Amino acid sequence: MDRRPAPWRTREVVSISLSAFFADLGYQAVLAGFPLFLVLSLHAPIWLFGLATAVSYGGGSLVAYLGGRLGDRVGHRRVAIAGNSFIPLLSLSALFSAPAAAISFLTLGWWARNVRTPSRRVMLTRAVAPSDQGAAFGFLHGLDVGGGMLAAAFVLGMLFFHVAWRWIFLLTALPLIVSTLALAQTRLRDEPVQQMDPEAKPQQPAPGMRSLLWAAGLYGLSSYSVGFPVLTVAQGTGQGAFGILAFLVLQGVSALTGLLLGARLGRTLLHRFRNLALLGYAVACAGSLLLAAAYGLHAPTALLFLGVAVLGFALGVVETLEPSLIGMLSRAGYAGRGFGALSAARSIGLFAANIALGLLYSLGAGYAYSYAALLAALAAGVLLFSLPWIGASAEMAS
Repeated sequence: MDRRPAPWRTREVVSISLSAFFADLGYQAVLAGFPLFLVLSLHAPIWLFGLATAVSYGGGSLVAYLGGRLGDRVGHRRVAIAGNSFIPLLSLSALFSAPAAAISFLTLGWWARNVRTPSRRVMLTRAVAPSDQGAAFGFLHGLDVGGGMLAAAFVLGMLFFHVAWRWIFLLTALPLIVSTLALAQTRLRDEPVQQMDPEAKPQQPAPGMRSLLWAAGLYGLSSYSVGFPVLTVAQGTGQGAFGILAFLVLQGVSALTGLLLGARLGRTLLHRFRNLALLGYAVACAGSLLLAAAYGLHAPTALLFLGVAVLGFALGVVETLEPSLIGMLSRAGYAGRGFGALSAARSIGLFAANIALGLLYSLGAGYAYSYAALLAALAAGVLLFSLPWIGASAEMAS
């Protein structure tokens, strides 16, 4: 049996993926604990947490887009390392008893994370051949989500031993520092920025780019915080521990999907578009409908967990194929803009989706998940409707 590592698993791919693992190990622990710290420890109203989420995601969408454009101008490696270096600001949020100060540091750290995300993705696309980008992004997503799983386990352990929030959050700075050191180990050189002729006509977007961004935006509008399935399972079973288990199931299935199927989700443009529509967006629609039905019909607990697992599978597919498609479609020297636009579309969607889900969930879980299913189905429809045109345009371009 050939035990040699896959050709795409280079030093750069491993370093970038390890950076993602340690980053999620750090900031996901803060994100998991911040609602409890803000509402239960600082006695802030719940609407203030909603406002904090809105500011973080809403502002983060613009920051992500600007970060991608900045990377195209000054170099993506520089922007990725600089942004990653400031994520530990959110680790300081529990040092303050004033809610406004705590929210400010959480937001600044999250915006720093958004600055570096487009550039980190560009770095990964430059580290492997286009045909291997699916495998590379699947590997990145697997380690990324794996770090989030360990972060949840870390918070649970700290709470079991009654460790104060300030110490829990401060400890998260350690893996975040390791994340930046891992990213700095990459030896990728930034490509020189291509100077554009001011009299030249602007290039048209690559075939499928607009369809992908529209679909990603619609899917973003259906993407709700993992806290909603956690709440649904906890309420449906009457056991808070089952809610935490649901979080681990979703993250675990998502990580395994990226690791095991990343290289098998299609090497050609059309295959990736089709799989994103059918295995990503359409499956996410099915997962939301399954959760709505299981909760509304008081189905066995296993059916609730099945819905969570289906959502995890869809997330793994989406997080693998969306960035790999952006890498294939972006013009030379301008990949940062494409990844920045993707991050912005998803962040705006997350901002709106969590507000909508919060309002609809107060009326009933079925309304919330039905809304999410409808938007995910529309995202799949946009891509499927565009496939013939994308295929014809790609053949003409080649």
